[in-house]
Amino acid sequence: MAQPIPLGTRGEAEETVELKHTLAGHHPELPPVYSTPDMIRLMEIACFNALQPFCDEGEITVGISIHVEHRAASGIGMRIRAEAELESFDGRFYIMRVTAHDGAQEIGRGTVGRAVVHVPSFVAKMREKAERK
Repeated sequence: MAQPIPLGTRGEAEETVELKHTLAGHHPELPPVYSTPDMIRLMEIACFNALQPFCDEGEITVGISIHVEHRAASGIGMRIRAEAELESFDGRFYIMRVTAHDGAQEIGRGTVGRAVVHVPSFVAKMREKAERK
């Protein structure tokens, strides 16, 4: 990462809740409400969107920690908006403050940790790891 990322850098991501994003989409006997893993995925995308413009060619950020609360249910057809803001960093590790809102209320909040990786090096390490198995 050649350029420093200013604290307060923001990113966002949005999606409309479909059956595939709900508990019922994973297990038909459960209610059709937005799932926690899908909320976390959207928060991760918001984090990626905030940091990616600062990455060098061949670099991305990947999630390394998740500390979130899913505080309210959202149903099919609701528009979910996740927002991420850079709160702190230490070398190549970044802590993002995240929230999710469904248009009626905040549904989730917390922090997501991200790390910068060089994709070609990362893929090579994963290939080596798989071959040692």
